[in-house]
Amino acid sequence: MEFKELTTERLCLVEMTDGHIDDYFHILSRDEVTKYIGMPSLTHRDQADGMIQTFKEQFKSEKAIRWGILLSEEEKFIGTVGLSHLSLWGRKAEIGYELHPGYWKRGLITEAVAHVLTYAFEELGLFRVGAVTFPANTPSSRVLEKTGFLREGLLRGYLFQNGENHHAYMYSILRTEFSKRQSRDV
Repeated sequence: MEFKELTTERLCLVEMTDGHIDDYFHILSRDEVTKYIGMPSLTHRDQADGMIQTFKEQFKSEKAIRWGILLSEEEKFIGTVGLSHLSLWGRKAEIGYELHPGYWKRGLITEAVAHVLTYAFEELGLFRVGAVTFPANTPSSRVLEKTGFLREGLLRGYLFQNGENHHAYMYSILRTEFSKRQSRDV
C-alpha cells in the first residue's frame, strides 16, 4: 500500500515526518487535547517522535494510516486524523483525530473526517469505520454525527485515562450509509 496524501478545500492531509515532531508534541502536551483521547499528555519531545515512528511502522504493516493535518494556505501542522485497527481483509477500521485547540470549532476536523471516510470506502474498499469517544466529549460526538456515524451503544469501562476506567460511546458508519449520504449531497 502506498501512502496517499489527501487534499480538502482547506486542508492537506500528509504523511507525518520528523519535521512535524515539535508541532505534534506541542499539541499532545496540552491537557485540553489529551483529556479525551485515552492517553496522558506528552512530557518529552521524544514521545512525539516515538509516536510518529510507530505510525510509520503501523502503515508499513497495513495496520493503520495516520495523516498530519496541515492548513493549506499556511502549510501549518494543526493535528492528525487516521485509521487505526485497520483490517483490509476484514474491510474495517476505527477513525481517530486530534486538533490544536486554537483551531477548534471551525469545522476542520469534520472536513478531514469526511475526506478520510471517502478514501476509506472508495479507495481502500472498507465496509465499516468505527469510532470510540468519551460520553463527555460532546464536540467529538457532533463531528461523528455530522459525518454520518451512528451511535451503537455504550462500552462500559472501555477507556483508561488518568488512572481509571471510563465508559465510551461506540459509533460506526457503513459504506452503504456513506454512499447514500454522498448521493443525497450531490
